[in-house]
Amino acid sequence: MEYRYIGKTGLRVTPICLGTMTFGSQADKKESFKIMDKAYEKGINFFDTAELYPVPPSAHYAGLTEEIVGEWLQGKERDSIILASKVAGAANGWFVPPIRHGLTAVDRFHITKALDATLKRLKTDYIDLYQVHWPDMSVPIEESLYVLDEFIKAGKIRYVGTSNDSAYGLTKGNEVSKFKGLARFESIQNNFSILNQRFMDELANVCRKENISLLPYSPLAGGVLTGKYNQKFYPENARFSKYLNSDNPRVRAQASRFVNDKTLASVEKYLDIAKEYGVSLTTLATAWSMHFDFIASTIIGATTVEQLDDTLAAFDFKINDELMKKLDSVHQEILYPMG
Repeated sequence: MEYRYIGKTGLRVTPICLGTMTFGSQADKKESFKIMDKAYEKGINFFDTAELYPVPPSAHYAGLTEEIVGEWLQGKERDSIILASKVAGAANGWFVPPIRHGLTAVDRFHITKALDATLKRLKTDYIDLYQVHWPDMSVPIEESLYVLDEFIKAGKIRYVGTSNDSAYGLTKGNEVSKFKGLARFESIQNNFSILNQRFMDELANVCRKENISLLPYSPLAGGVLTGKYNQKFYPENARFSKYLNSDNPRVRAQASRFVNDKTLASVEKYLDIAKEYGVSLTTLATAWSMHFDFIASTIIGATTVEQLDDTLAAFDFKINDELMKKLDSVHQEILYPMG
């Protein structure tokens, strides 16, 4: 098994990380255990969760994913697993989390409440990588970093990361860390796939220059890169099939970003390339995401244990120069299909 380090840390992780956001919603506890067991047996040592999971977020179910992961962890040697979780971001943006009365912020009070509850649910006394789920534009970054640094010194977390952040946010945070002598963001967890290459515009350069690792999520673009939407009729129970018919205009807009004429035309071309190389597009897309030098570990997800087969096959499939040129040509022809 190949291992990579996250940023400048001692966290030695597998190139694939198991994401858990469906555990407790689309996957019940029994199926979630099967998924984690199979990933662990295949050598994956990196698992990612969040206080807000499962998705879609709800006040009733928030925290259930961590409880499921925590129960599963009891049968494992804790230091054999690199465990990541996240504190919810601020409630002052596009999304108000249905936890802590919709008043979340990345300040001392909320970070403390969130971390204590996460440790309890996960039945562990430390988190290897604790991430800010999305930025807080109101609380000064100094306050957030001071608190996170204190928890590192207390042994409750080992390292910190950010998520859904910008080049400015990542750079500002780490320059403050440097100036104040605080722990820095060692990783950034952002959406990144062969359909959504915006990270390459500027953030990849920041990561390379500062030795910060991307932990890309949604390498299959929410399932679009499985090819299941490239049919005469969209799958009845698929996420974006439901979202496209939602009464919520924001949800419909999100679905249209993933499922549109340009993304489907791109997928059609990628399907042909995958067929030429004798692999599923799921395997090809996952391997593409793992390919870059600024990436430590690609976060995959599953709702059934069978879905892991094609994604885990990416361990053994390498993108050579010839293949990369073919994939790049599709992106150049249909530039930024997700906008």
